Amino acid sequence: MSESVTTQATTPAPASATGPVARPSLLRRVFTLREPPPPLVKRTVGIVGVGLAVLLWFLITLGSTAETRMVSPVVLPSPGEVLRSIPTLFSERALVASTAATLRRVITGFGLAIVVGVPLGILAGAYRIFDAFTGPISVFLRNIPVAVLIPLTILWFGIDETQKVMFIFIATAPFVFFDATRAVAGVHERYIETAQTLGASPAQVVMKVLIPLAMPDIYNSLRSLFGLAFGYIMLAELVNAEHGLGYLLMSSQRRGLTEHIFAILIVIGLLAYGIDRLLYWFQRGLFPHRTEED
Repeated sequence: MSESVTTQATTPAPASATGPVARPSLLRRVFTLREPPPPLVKRTVGIVGVGLAVLLWFLITLGSTAETRMVSPVVLPSPGEVLRSIPTLFSERALVASTAATLRRVITGFGLAIVVGVPLGILAGAYRIFDAFTGPISVFLRNIPVAVLIPLTILWFGIDETQKVMFIFIATAPFVFFDATRAVAGVHERYIETAQTLGASPAQVVMKVLIPLAMPDIYNSLRSLFGLAFGYIMLAELVNAEHGLGYLLMSSQRRGLTEHIFAILIVIGLLAYGIDRLLYWFQRGLFPHRTEED
């Protein structure tokens, strides 16, 4: 009897099936398949990645003369040369005016794409017969090479500001329409059935169910497509533009100012990132329940 008691006292009790489960270590979480890293780790790794890229850039352009460098300064200037060239972009080449001109063209053209594409996309997502009617046209427009639109828009709208705005509109409107259609069509059928059970009319289902539930996805899509439009405008600004970041890139290439090319690319990257963060900040305020960590 005493031996049985002793055995029971010294034998560890089995873990409870309902007890707390030990959380995996940070290292295991980071390297788990498809597991997103914690926000702080994600930002830190991103900063390290950028730092390593800049370090590599510095090392392959290290040297006081072209002969002592791994890469010629004509091909790739050093980070210091690029930074020292930035003030001349402001003082001699009107960087601020060019940035404002580019943003004005993108915002106007993409704004037109939103005004046209989103309502039509909602209509196509709500009434699939309209989607069947517009689907082939949407596929065709989304698969046209964007460079082809340059001569077409010049033929239709000339070579002034209207051409650049309409180029952005035509290039992005099919994608806005498609993503809006997909967002509305992706709303689960149970929400529609619940609204109809409560006596909602088709118009009420669209206005009070489909649009509110699809709007977070539509906004997120528009945020991504704005970056696409920001890249497209560089093509349009190669034609008869007196200002614009694309014009600055082209004129820098013609004048052999390689350091200005890289400085403008850095400005474009920082500007695009800043705009994306601003749009994400609005997204968090508008749709806090649907906003993922980004």
